[in-house]
Amino acid sequence: MNPRLELLQSYPFQRLTALLAGNQPPSSVKTVSLHIGEPKHPTPGFIRDTLVASLGGLSAYPATLGSDALRLAIAQWIARRYAIAQPDPATQVLPVNGSREALFAFAQAVIDTSRNDGKSGSDRPAVICPNPFYQIYEGAALLAGAQPEFINTLPADNYAFDPGQLPHSVWQRAQLLYVCSPGNPTGKVLTIADWKRLFEYADRYNCVIAADECYSEIYFDEAEPPLGALAAAVRLGRGDFRNLVVFSSLSKRSNVPGMRSGFVAGDAAILKKFYLYRTYHGGAMSPPLQEASIAAWKDEAHVVANRALYLEKFRAVIDILRPVLPAEWPDAAFYLWLQTPIDDVEFTRRLYAAEGVSVLPGSYLAREAGGINPGAGRIRIALVATVAECVEAAHRLRRFAASL
Repeated sequence: MNPRLELLQSYPFQRLTALLAGNQPPSSVKTVSLHIGEPKHPTPGFIRDTLVASLGGLSAYPATLGSDALRLAIAQWIARRYAIAQPDPATQVLPVNGSREALFAFAQAVIDTSRNDGKSGSDRPAVICPNPFYQIYEGAALLAGAQPEFINTLPADNYAFDPGQLPHSVWQRAQLLYVCSPGNPTGKVLTIADWKRLFEYADRYNCVIAADECYSEIYFDEAEPPLGALAAAVRLGRGDFRNLVVFSSLSKRSNVPGMRSGFVAGDAAILKKFYLYRTYHGGAMSPPLQEASIAAWKDEAHVVANRALYLEKFRAVIDILRPVLPAEWPDAAFYLWLQTPIDDVEFTRRLYAAEGVSVLPGSYLAREAGGINPGAGRIRIALVATVAECVEAAHRLRRFAASL
């Protein structure tokens, strides 16, 4: 077996299952799951109908490059969403089976261990990650033979993603930089100044930026959508998207997590190599899913309605929690990143045992770096359930926190 598998830590949800085992809430309490970022809103009917009507496509092998129509639909959506010139569908867009699969595979294609082929962490290629972070970044880095290096995002700095936290010696080894905006779990959206600095680091150290934007369509002001990496690049005179690849998905935007449909877009030279990798990796999207994806990318009405539901939940839940927990609005995404009055793991365990509400300990989403675990003392709440369930869970959370 690959010895690098031994470097992987248990996934946060596995750890949570073990934590909650044997701590069943009273039988009179209906459990509410707010620990996993799995959208629970109904899938739009027109997407389902398109999928069913396209089942005849199951009789053909799909192309790794995807259909011309799908790449064009994605390119047109990018142009509309970010008010930029349409990327070239042939060279700057590639469909993928969800952003998670692509974020992992991308590291395997990018990392060159021959550049730093030592055995110790200080000699291996570096993959820079935010901290807290989506665990796929770390696993992808380790299995590619790289060393994850973390930039802490802290409330005292308004969750700034500051590349200056890492010394020159680390950046010299950097080959890949994972960026998540809007952030998971903080909801932080990077500004144009943030992107300018990150592009400067990418150029200086010949490092590829993998911009995870799977939460880009969950925000609260229709007049102020989050800035995306492609738009930032264009504004900064980087219309060729050099050293930049963006990862996006329909899962959150269109409530189709089971479709596993997304795209990567950006630097044509990098995507050409990633496409070559994927022809061997077997990353082609099923033809019926391609047709359903085209329908989803072409429609915005269902996305606006989706955002309205999240806005309703945030307004209600934050008002309920604020008297006992310092709940603040994120810039975007569907998470609350709450400070806990006691240890986050203990808070999670006792909350579930008392009230039947499952949340995720913040320390499970982070690693110790710079002498701290930036997730310690926090919980992540995913407001993905129905409005009624989220409101009920908020009342239980408030009651439990007040009891402490």
